[in-house]
Amino acid sequence: MKKRFSLLFLASLTVLVLAACGSDSSSGGSKDEVVIGYFPNIDHVPAMIAKEKQYFEESLGEDKKVTYKTFPDGGAFMTALKTGDIDAGFVGPGPVMNNYANGADVKIIAGASSGGTVVVASEQSGIESIEDLGNHTFITPGIGCTHDVQMETFLKEQGITSARIGGTLKHVTGNPAQYQAMFESGKVDLAAVPEPWASTLVANGAKVIVDTDEIAYGTTLPNTVLVTSGKLLEEENELVKQIVEAHEKSIQFINENPEEAQTIAIDAIEEITNQRMDESIIASAWERVTYTTEVNAEVIQAFADSSHDLQFLKEKPEFDELVVSQETLLGSAQE
Repeated sequence: MKKRFSLLFLASLTVLVLAACGSDSSSGGSKDEVVIGYFPNIDHVPAMIAKEKQYFEESLGEDKKVTYKTFPDGGAFMTALKTGDIDAGFVGPGPVMNNYANGADVKIIAGASSGGTVVVASEQSGIESIEDLGNHTFITPGIGCTHDVQMETFLKEQGITSARIGGTLKHVTGNPAQYQAMFESGKVDLAAVPEPWASTLVANGAKVIVDTDEIAYGTTLPNTVLVTSGKLLEEENELVKQIVEAHEKSIQFINENPEEAQTIAIDAIEEITNQRMDESIIASAWERVTYTTEVNAEVIQAFADSSHDLQFLKEKPEFDELVVSQETLLGSAQE
């Protein structure tokens, strides 16, 4: 019998994390307290390492209290950043770009992770390669989400378009926790999905059609970035520099100690969600995710341009001042 991996962990994630957020009454915006936000998933491992190793506490000094908050999605995170409930933290580039385009005071001060998006096909779909897509149906977490844009940009490069913009490939959206059941029922044939969902689906029989290094922006687009507000950057630039320095230590630890980092991540996620992820799934997913502080402003802009070209955005956004270069950050901290 084929080994099956429980999808309960991520299926119940939203409820569990919302409960955790609701129980935290701390507030940010104080010079005596720094609040760091993140999500309990593998893209946000740098935050979990920093918390476990107390890198933020070490970098910020004894006169600063460091508090951590977890979030269920990018919208909740960005609301907290805008209201000052958190000072900095980890989030996907999509919510950052959308909020910035709408006038939000947010700055990307470092990358955190990249890669991890994979296109997989169900066993019964008969799909063996891109040439087999035909009139099939693919699913992504949301319309115009990071994985959707990556998928449709790749398809366009192959001369294929979705039914949304005149093609034959049908598109639906849904929670990744439901993908395995939708594969088995035949409701969908393909999924453009982030890790660790891709490894979970493959472990249950799905076939990789487009891997991380093949899909559009696959290894260059950050799937998690470290952000803060422009206000904090201007008023407390030395503090922001210290946050970035602590983050750099986390990235270095992850890359030098991958097995220990995986254990810390599994334990940290279980502590928040009360669900323990399978070690073999995490190990598989880890191979497709790169942990790095680097973030390329040109890639961010190119991704936004693709969103516009695919008609997800009505107006072409400009992100010239969204990403703060390390030279700018270090320079402002020394002024």
